[in-house]
Amino acid sequence: MMTKKIKLLDVVALTVDIPEANLWTGQVGTVVDILADGNAFEVELCDRNGRTYSSLG
Repeated sequence: MMTKKIKLLDVVALTVDIPEANLWTGQVGTVVDILADGNAFEVELCDRNGRTYSSLG
């Protein structure tokens, strides 16, 4: 199995639902910060017009 280290500005997809944030498996976002020595990330999810609708960290 090939694994790739997540980097700043990578596009990522949710692999689990987060219903309390109204986010669902498959939604995509951009890594905007790397936290805890690469063990946690802040991900920003935007609509088609570029407006942020959720930021998770």
